[in-house]
Amino acid sequence: MTVPSPRPGAVEIALLLSLATLWSSSFAFIKIAVETIPPLTVAAGRLALAAVLIVAAARLRGLNFPASDGLWAKFLAIGLFGNALPFTLISWGEVTIDSGLAAILMAVMPPATLVLAHLFTVDERMNPARILGVLLGFGGVVVLIGPAALAGLGDEALRQTAVAGGAVCYAIATVIARRLPRMPLLVSSAGALIAAVTLSLPLALLVDRPWALAPAPESVGAVIILGLFPTALAILMYFALLRRTGATFIALNNYLIPSLGVIWGILFLGEALSVRAILALGIILAGIAVTRIGMRQSAPTT
Repeated sequence: MTVPSPRPGAVEIALLLSLATLWSSSFAFIKIAVETIPPLTVAAGRLALAAVLIVAAARLRGLNFPASDGLWAKFLAIGLFGNALPFTLISWGEVTIDSGLAAILMAVMPPATLVLAHLFTVDERMNPARILGVLLGFGGVVVLIGPAALAGLGDEALRQTAVAGGAVCYAIATVIARRLPRMPLLVSSAGALIAAVTLSLPLALLVDRPWALAPAPESVGAVIILGLFPTALAILMYFALLRRTGATFIALNNYLIPSLGVIWGILFLGEALSVRAILALGIILAGIAVTRIGMRQSAPTT
């Protein structure tokens, strides 16, 4: 098991922001892709493309894949909880619930990660600063989305539970990935992607019959972009950051992504920058800073 740094610095924060940027950009490309390609095929396609690229890169560097059954069981668990299951749950949930409420429900991931990391790791224990940092981040998301989004809680309880369940799945996958033995980033990324494709591709072939589809070029291009950047490049950053900082810090992505969505709207859609957005981003960044303090406080002494 890898031991994260107790003091995330400029490099780790840059990785966190870069990862959140990649993941936040994926929503626009998913919207384009699903116009003419079913969601299951979009997910399987982006995962398959990313897997081919990462596996090829690993082989070109002469890296070997581990033969341990126990390790591949962990990769399958990461593929299930990190891709196949949450993609399905969240897509089904967002059929009827609005995006603002979904964003708040997805913010369940950092608190869930905090609890799971406390229970199942030896070096990511809860302390007051970690708890305060996670709560500040959640509060920032609520401020950003607005309290009106909370008004719909309970109207679609089953679908809301599905979205929150998807967020918990991401937390489970992050804690499992945190417990992987140290290995080259290309190997860990390839293992997780191979497992995800193994789980998602048969379902897409069975349900969507992609060979019978006639997708638009724009949708195909969107799937390619999703495979290259928010999947292949992002998973390398994910494992690099996880190795350097641990599960609790990387989970803060789910607080940054809604904020970055607002920034994309300002930069590319001409939307106005509101005082509420500035306040929310400040609260979220304060939460990240407090979490860093909590990581220093829980660092082992020598």
